[in-house]
Amino acid sequence: MKVRRCMSVFFEMRERNRFDLGSLLAGGNGLISERGWVALAPHLEGECQVCEAEMLACGSFSPEHWTTLEGEPTAEITRLLEVGLLVADVAERSPLRDADDHYRSLHWWPLAALMQRFTRWDAVDSVGSMQRLGTNTVAGLIKHCGPPPPATLDRVAMGPDVRLEQYPQRDLDVLLARRFTCRNFDTGRALEREYFSRMLERVFAAQGRVEQGDGVEFLKKHTPSGGSLHATECYLIVQHVEGIEPGLYHYRPLEHALRPLPAPQAPLRDLACTLLAGQHWFARAPVLVIYAPRVARSHWKYRSHPKAYRALLLDVGHLSQTLYVSATDLGLGAFVTSAINEAQLEQAFGLSVLEQGAVAIGGFGWRSAEQEIAELDPVTVCRRG
Repeated sequence: MKVRRCMSVFFEMRERNRFDLGSLLAGGNGLISERGWVALAPHLEGECQVCEAEMLACGSFSPEHWTTLEGEPTAEITRLLEVGLLVADVAERSPLRDADDHYRSLHWWPLAALMQRFTRWDAVDSVGSMQRLGTNTVAGLIKHCGPPPPATLDRVAMGPDVRLEQYPQRDLDVLLARRFTCRNFDTGRALEREYFSRMLERVFAAQGRVEQGDGVEFLKKHTPSGGSLHATECYLIVQHVEGIEPGLYHYRPLEHALRPLPAPQAPLRDLACTLLAGQHWFARAPVLVIYAPRVARSHWKYRSHPKAYRALLLDVGHLSQTLYVSATDLGLGAFVTSAINEAQLEQAFGLSVLEQGAVAIGGFGWRSAEQEIAELDPVTVCRRG
């Protein structure tokens, strides 16, 4: 049997405390600290505990070259094969070997892949957690976290400040001043199809197309993208738009069209609230936008590149700002959040975490006349339709 190490693995020392009655009765604090190693491999669904002997055994194998084992494998090697930190070159391919091969084919920078895999949420209720901790108010935040750093940074001056002039506002200045994050959507008013179409065309549609042969094609959009690759896909939960059947969709930027996807098992509003980690105020938006970068598109050019993941995150930021500005221009409210349950989102839309994992969810629609949830609105009067 030939064996090699999985492509990427990181080991982390963890420490946890457990209650011990004997320690308490002996006059101690009743807590015993336990330390152990945890292996984090991007091709695996979760972390796994390892002992030092297993960690050392794993490190003795190359991730690129096969090592032929003579005789029966040791207990450490057997377990490493079972959990997928080692893979074997045998006729009966295992799912863990397939997962490692697939990860190799995606050309991730290892630290970026680790972040993509292990920062995902699975069925987290962020609102409930804040309420339990009391961090859903400013007073609770200060009590739990202490005072925050100052809102601005004051560096040591090497001379007098250079004061800049302020000029009369232009149309864009007025528009940007009206931008805000909407947390109160009008659930009784459908979004007009024209506004829905304009939003998608402005933010996600291809405005131009350049073909350079051999399958090489670049798109021009209203928003910049790393390497001009425009790798971020737009998925939608349409809840209340005139003339559009509620459901899940994939936006096609060349055709400016929606492709219906399989209906979810749960009602749309329940699904939206789950994906938004309990942020029910955002779940009320008529349209929810899922930003899901397509990794293979980026890694075609930036193969195993340490900056590729950062460029993908910047792309999502650019798109969300274009969505904000477009919504503000149309008199709509908009939002974006990264507090999302990626595991449930991937299941609902048929996405793979290392191929097309979601980064954020945005949304837009008519703003409610009532403010049930506080908003930091820069102006007192917002134009509404």
